[in-house]
Amino acid sequence: MSDKVYAISKVVGTSKKSIEDAIENAISTASTSIKNLDWFEVKETRGYIDKDKVAYYQVSLELGFRYEK
Repeated sequence: MSDKVYAISKVVGTSKKSIEDAIENAISTASTSIKNLDWFEVKETRGYIDKDKVAYYQVSLELGFRYEK
């Protein structure tokens, strides 16, 4: 196995449904323009409250992607 080199991109995903959906939204959108995504790390989770209810979830991620040799 050869050595790999990674870069990290910071993104924020949002969803009205769930934290998991916010993560999926961030990854699927980023994957349209970033190749070789290999991993993610949730750095922060937030939400917005409207009329005493959760209106949406917001998740900050770091995405690791591999450089091509």
